[in-house]
Amino acid sequence: MRPVDNILEIQDVTRKFPGVIALKGVSFDIRRGEVHALVGENGAGKSTLMKILSGVQKPSSGQIFLDGKEVTFTSPKEAQELGISIIHQEFSLIPYLNSVENIFLGREIRKSGGLLDKKTMRKKAEEVLTRLNAEIDVSKPVARLSVANQQFIEIAKAIAIDTKVLIFDEPTASLTGKEIDKLFDLIAMLKANGVTIIYISHHLEEILEMCDRLTCLRDGEFVGTRDVAGCTKQDIVKMMVGREIKNAFPNRLSLENEEEQLLEVRNLTNSVLKDVKFSLKKGEILGIAGLVGAGRTETVRALIGADPTREKEVYLDGVKVDIKSPTQALAHGIGLIPESRKTQGLILSTTVKRNITLPILKKVSKKIGFIDKKEEKNVVAQSIQDLLIKTPTMEQKVKFLSGGNQQKVVLAKWLNTDCKILIFDEPTRGIDIGAKEEIYKLMRRLVDEGMSIIMISSELPEILGMSDRVIVMHKGKMMSELDAAEATQEKVMHYATGGTPV
Repeated sequence: MRPVDNILEIQDVTRKFPGVIALKGVSFDIRRGEVHALVGENGAGKSTLMKILSGVQKPSSGQIFLDGKEVTFTSPKEAQELGISIIHQEFSLIPYLNSVENIFLGREIRKSGGLLDKKTMRKKAEEVLTRLNAEIDVSKPVARLSVANQQFIEIAKAIAIDTKVLIFDEPTASLTGKEIDKLFDLIAMLKANGVTIIYISHHLEEILEMCDRLTCLRDGEFVGTRDVAGCTKQDIVKMMVGREIKNAFPNRLSLENEEEQLLEVRNLTNSVLKDVKFSLKKGEILGIAGLVGAGRTETVRALIGADPTREKEVYLDGVKVDIKSPTQALAHGIGLIPESRKTQGLILSTTVKRNITLPILKKVSKKIGFIDKKEEKNVVAQSIQDLLIKTPTMEQKVKFLSGGNQQKVVLAKWLNTDCKILIFDEPTRGIDIGAKEEIYKLMRRLVDEGMSIIMISSELPEILGMSDRVIVMHKGKMMSELDAAEATQEKVMHYATGGTPV
């Protein structure tokens, strides 16, 4: 028998894939009733380990002990039955089913005759949600619930059965400040009720606030476990990347073309936006800040013709242009790197090579229309080298890459086009601090070479650290424009919450 204070022990776990060793002899323990953070850069092996613990994958070798007994999971259902559940960053809810149907999906309660006992399931679902202090209309399809309430339904699914260990994978990625506070209160309540939490997040301040201990992985290997008390953010970063990152944001160069206006947008209006106007200079990063629902993504989608507009005037180099579709935007040298790389930026089931060359097929094709395979390989090899994309080969399917390397593949797609303007919508969402540093350096290098960037971000330090100018939005309106020198967190939040000019 294993020590009783450890609810979970991982011993010498290795996981091999063709051409890749994702985990190399990882060993550590998780104590009963603690909130235990798992940290590491993208590609460190965190996701692979969680898939093993939740029954999605089997280890190539090694042992897992739960409550002192060795366990082997053959499916997620078996892991759940033994007490381990995971809440993924991308929820696994059926959008057109209601909360009750989602909570009991696959484990429905039935009457003696085999018919569904809907009354009992509804009662039990409401009891679970009451325990979570969640006020949710359980009869609504979950697609009509807020992201925060959808997350509560995911948690309710887990604790409706006897969950001993609950894994949170980037749980705050799509939540607002108040929703995050509510989630933290919920985690504290679960901990108080004896549930052990494994917490995965790239937001190190969350780990410092919420967690008791942390374990760090790097390149598939165990780096160390330590108490969070007494840790600083810099201590965790050093464990993750093996070096200190003293200045995450690269220095700005003075804008040589301060008066050279590349893009001007006027009267941008639709069902969400109200007379939005802004300009973009050559060789600058223009940040768009605002709270969730402010209209930031809607602004750039309307600009490139992805969303309809009632009014819109766009000028490039002083010449009025008509942009009615993303294809036309690309023809004018404007590309969008979307917020969701998995659903909008990549074809996950195909290769790194195919994804990178998708927008430039004509460029890598012969006159008769066939792809020039030698040229295609040269372009992709150069992109992999320039962006330091970690992949065993260019034939690797992108779904097997880490989040940071998937983001680099999306970037590679657009850097091989002839874009003069790149729009980055949440460029570092869901990627680690080391990969963020690389993305920031790349963005700064691009503008130093004359490209112009529009950047949307929910992270204020990112907005303030990377932008040459910042526009702040609230409820579809542009509230203020701030130069980098005058932009502060207080000022941005003042305007983002609807504050009038001061």
